Amino acid sequence: MRRILQLLCLCLVLFPVLGLAVSVKTETVAFKSGDETATGYLAVPDSPGRHPALVVIQEWWGLNDWVKEQARKFAEEGYVALAPDLYRGQVATDPAMAHELSRGMPQDRAVRDLKAAFDFLSARSDVNKDKIGSVGWCMGGGLSLQLAVHEPRLAACVVNYGAMPTDPADIGKIQAPVLGNFGAEDRGIPPTSVKAFGEAMDAAAKSIEVKIYEGAGHAFENPNNKSGYRAEAAADAWKRMVEFFNAKLK
Repeated sequence: MRRILQLLCLCLVLFPVLGLAVSVKTETVAFKSGDETATGYLAVPDSPGRHPALVVIQEWWGLNDWVKEQARKFAEEGYVALAPDLYRGQVATDPAMAHELSRGMPQDRAVRDLKAAFDFLSARSDVNKDKIGSVGWCMGGGLSLQLAVHEPRLAACVVNYGAMPTDPADIGKIQAPVLGNFGAEDRGIPPTSVKAFGEAMDAAAKSIEVKIYEGAGHAFENPNNKSGYRAEAAADAWKRMVEFFNAKLK
């Protein structure tokens, strides 16, 4: 009898939690980007009403399974999440190929694709067009900031260890509040650059929140980075992102 009661209590605990899980629908979508047609991976909460939305921006590897997973995770948090395919169907499997693809991607086309993704989301009936943000990692982190520079309607921006603008004119164009997650051991995006960007944003009266994780290097949030992944820092960075977007977009 005691065992049965324990099982019943466990069910009472689990069922409400399971009931809170948000199911997600995913699909590949196409949208116009200038004279071209771009595509992306769309993850949507399977619930009625209008939702906040996010442009989810790939690392230099391309639109791979990890980026798609991030889009689904944000959809589970209640966001319509669109990850544009900036490489037009190509995905890198080694650093040399990733380097080649990233160098071969025209920067102006990438920004145009991101603005087109923003427009695609804002036109959807299930999206609150005034509550659209962006998030990216590595190359995508820098592009998240570039979207903030070029899209004044962006309502929130997250950069994870991405390149930051240094031109005061570009920083002056940023209207969205910015959250940044960086690694103290990142040789490509050193803390000195992060601090300089924060100071420039403060001087321009822009909203910015930055955290630099001790013992973490570049791409510390991605478990596929076997030697550089830092589980505790990654979990904290995810928590910060969700809380930031909930505060700014919900």
